[in-house]
Amino acid sequence: MGDTTRRIPGQAPQRRSRRAAQRPQHWRGRRLRPSCLGQSPIAVDSAASRRQACWLVAFAISVRVDVVSSILPINVDDLLRLQGVESARVEFKASWDEKAAGSQVIRTICAFANDFQNLNGGYIVIGVAEQGGAAILPAKGLFEKEIEDAQKWIRGRCNVIDPVYQPVLSPEIHEGRRILVVWAPGSQARPHQAPESVEKGASRKFYIRLGSETVDADKQPELKTQLMQLTARVPFDDRRALQASVLDVRETKVREFLNDIGSGLVDEADTKTLYRALRIADPVNGHDAPRNVGLLFFSQNPEQWFPGARIEVVQFAGDSSGNVLEEKIFNQRPVQEQLRECLAYLEGLSVRMIQKLPGRTQAGHWVSYPSLALREALVNAVYHRSYEGTQEPIKVYLYPDRMEIISYPGPVPGIETKHLDGSAPLPPVPARNRRIGELLKELRLAEGRGTGIPKVRRTMEQNGSPPPQFDFDQPRSYFRVTLPVHPEYQAILALQDVAHLRAIGDAQGALQRLQEAYEANPATLGVAVELAKELVSKGDIHGAEAIFQQFRGSNPVANAASLITLIASAWLDARKQKEAVAWLNRLSDLDAVGDAFEAAIQEKRAGRLKKAHRYFQLAGDAVLQDAKALHEFAQVKMKLAGEVRPRPGSQGNAAYARLLYEAKEMLQRVVQMDAPRARHAWAWFDLGKVLRWSRAPLPDIRHAFEKAVEYDPHENRFSRALNELDDRNGGH
Repeated sequence: MGDTTRRIPGQAPQRRSRRAAQRPQHWRGRRLRPSCLGQSPIAVDSAASRRQACWLVAFAISVRVDVVSSILPINVDDLLRLQGVESARVEFKASWDEKAAGSQVIRTICAFANDFQNLNGGYIVIGVAEQGGAAILPAKGLFEKEIEDAQKWIRGRCNVIDPVYQPVLSPEIHEGRRILVVWAPGSQARPHQAPESVEKGASRKFYIRLGSETVDADKQPELKTQLMQLTARVPFDDRRALQASVLDVRETKVREFLNDIGSGLVDEADTKTLYRALRIADPVNGHDAPRNVGLLFFSQNPEQWFPGARIEVVQFAGDSSGNVLEEKIFNQRPVQEQLRECLAYLEGLSVRMIQKLPGRTQAGHWVSYPSLALREALVNAVYHRSYEGTQEPIKVYLYPDRMEIISYPGPVPGIETKHLDGSAPLPPVPARNRRIGELLKELRLAEGRGTGIPKVRRTMEQNGSPPPQFDFDQPRSYFRVTLPVHPEYQAILALQDVAHLRAIGDAQGALQRLQEAYEANPATLGVAVELAKELVSKGDIHGAEAIFQQFRGSNPVANAASLITLIASAWLDARKQKEAVAWLNRLSDLDAVGDAFEAAIQEKRAGRLKKAHRYFQLAGDAVLQDAKALHEFAQVKMKLAGEVRPRPGSQGNAAYARLLYEAKEMLQRVVQMDAPRARHAWAWFDLGKVLRWSRAPLPDIRHAFEKAVEYDPHENRFSRALNELDDRNGGH
């Protein structure tokens, strides 16, 4: 029977076969039993079948092989770290003891087999302690003899489960420690009963899982009634597809899936054994038939057997016509590939929406639809829709103001509106599909049951979006998730409409569209600013001030700097300095370069040069890339230099010299930048003045004034400065 030398508990021997040494890292020294142990769990009630099952178990235990492939569909490391599997489906036992742990294990196996919530059973890991539901790693481990004894005992005791149910027992090695994994998938012969203790004659009870607890359903009549209603009722995705052949299952896609989740089953060479171990095929009348989940996940075109197994995305126009702008269908590929490609397509639309907003403050802070909310809503549709007898696909409708994700039919009985709006917890009703959810979780596309809707709500709130809506009709014929678009994106669409109306000469229509957009959402800064501009252009500054007050009331935490500087600029244009300064005093911290630019310019116009200088500094290096801002900043430095200019005959002033030097550097940069001729003309003129104040060489001063005249020969101030320079220096 191999090496019997006593070692540290659970410590595996260091000797490994050549094949073990060559296995991928993620297998971590797994060991396999004969293929009979890799078959699906055995649930039988005939005497002949029971004898055959016992013979298979006895044969499996009596044979030992050094290295064979793993028989679990999940990567053991992922299982222990609860990655790709819900914590409620995993139970840890630190050690093995027939009296202490044995009866608990049998009751939990029975509960997993009954699969009350259609999560497809679960796993019991023996040899691993837990704390707060999480495994304590490295594993405590078991002796090899303990593992052999535990397997024999569990196999024998499972024969007294009624009807008989045999889980898959898989000794594994994780980080050098031996553990035993008991895989108990949902049974196709439920409900099962198990003895309440290991004592002879112990009464049998119906056990179920509620969350992470194994519960005696006999003590709760309502739960027992629900369990009885599941008698021999197999979820559609786990039924045999007798109309199809195992040849319709693409082996390459099966192996891609196993490779993606890091399962050791990928090394199983025999296709029939592989399909049975993964539980996507079953023997039927001398041949194997695929299960529906196998066709949904691993056939080339699931729609061949399940009409409606596709996703349709339709984008509608924003006007009253309701015309379809674009339609895209995701089909003729497995459902998980449809899901991934559709998500990529929708997320791509959201990214392009952001890229259309260069220079906007909010571009880095929000998206039209949060990726996590979109993902959860679409995964929920694929997971919980029915694939039995429905022709309708999953539909994604894109409107200018919202996205709707519709699946068919509605939620299973027991789920009510109060469970969707967050006012009541989700009840423990069985899911419609158990295998689809399991495989999506292993692919990390889905998470724990009941977490999707709260996550959609949370991510929408974090993005600053309106809350999502969940609804279904009374006959439960559909389920719809509505994700409102971010308000700022609605504003962008409105401003695009306004620009179009202005371009075609419909000024009144543009104003009406602006007013409609503002009334729909007065908390949107972009629309508020544009409407205020429209009012200012008509001389209604007080109307613009009213817009500010309404905006501030609707969005008190928003940075309204652009609206403040707009109103201040209007008062300066009206030569109302006092009113302008009062508005500029409302400015607080500016977190956007554009806001800092505009605030600096208006402070400069108001004569508050030091504040203007501070705002230009706040804009940082971005000033160096903007010819107008850089020129304005240089002019501020020139005026500040004028305030500290030393009197004739006094000694030099360091602050004066530094301000002039910095102004000169900025102006020399401006004249080299791509800018309008007028900007270049005035920059050369200002540079000439700075050079003259700095007592630069005469040719440099003259060159600057000549360039100003060259760029704008009609500006009298340029030619006058050049003439004055010549007069002072004898014409040269």
